[in-house]
Amino acid sequence: MTSPYRVCFVCTGNICRSPVAESVFRARLTEAGLDTLVQVDSAGTGGWHEGDGADPRAAAVLEAHGYDSDHTARQFQASWFAHLDLVVALDTGHLRDLRSLAPTPADAAKVRLLRSYDPAVPSTGDLDVPDPYYGDRAGFEECLEMVEAASEGLLITVRTAIEEAA
Repeated sequence: MTSPYRVCFVCTGNICRSPVAESVFRARLTEAGLDTLVQVDSAGTGGWHEGDGADPRAAAVLEAHGYDSDHTARQFQASWFAHLDLVVALDTGHLRDLRSLAPTPADAAKVRLLRSYDPAVPSTGDLDVPDPYYGDRAGFEECLEMVEAASEGLLITVRTAIEEAA
């Protein structure tokens, strides 16, 4: 494989859910020895927080669980589709927004919901990671749990894609 596999996690403002997902998945890749083969980042559907760090509550929950919390928010751009292999939406609103932003049907097909990779969630179940922004720390803990649960399935999918491309 000549170029790395590229994954971008996307939520609303890129300060809560997507930085948590980025940090957790980066740790899973390192544990699996795939960190040199996969590039991970995150973005928001909107640019309200561009240049900001992660929400302090998200950073605190990440750090409490041993994850890196270094982050700078940015807004997702349609031009990025050309360089990404997988765009992971944190809820169905992001999925819809990203697919409508996609320049081609092939790009739209790159967009998936994070919780669709959690084997414990039925395909007919709620696949949204709830936005913890307006709540307390418990919402950020719940977000982390959902992200961790889906990250194992996502890792399997990414590993398979890398092996097939090799």
